[in-house]
Amino acid sequence: MQYLPGKHIIATLETSDQKRIATYADFQQAVDQLILQYQLKKLGEIYHNFSPAGFTAVICLSESHISIHTWPEHNKINVDIYLSNFQRNNDGTVRAIYESVVAFFDAAITHEQTITR
Repeated sequence: MQYLPGKHIIATLETSDQKRIATYADFQQAVDQLILQYQLKKLGEIYHNFSPAGFTAVICLSESHISIHTWPEHNKINVDIYLSNFQRNNDGTVRAIYESVVAFFDAAITHEQTITR
């Protein structure tokens, strides 16, 4: 099987939607839907709400990972999504999931980096 490098998107987003970045419950439901929609395989996950607000989430996939960290006090979200192309080409899937995350948070992109690796 030929090795095809995957796509890794790392970004900082900004939003004024304090409800979306305060706790993880809504994000967890949204990302679970994306995982089903794109037929990815979840291996494990950890979610944590911070006090007084903000959350972190790391979802381990057989294809790699999705991670989010929010800072409501700064209206910021850090996003890290990487999918390998080991069994299928996931380049479009990475971009689609990323765009869905940006839309979920009703966010503006302040920094975005795409790495092929």
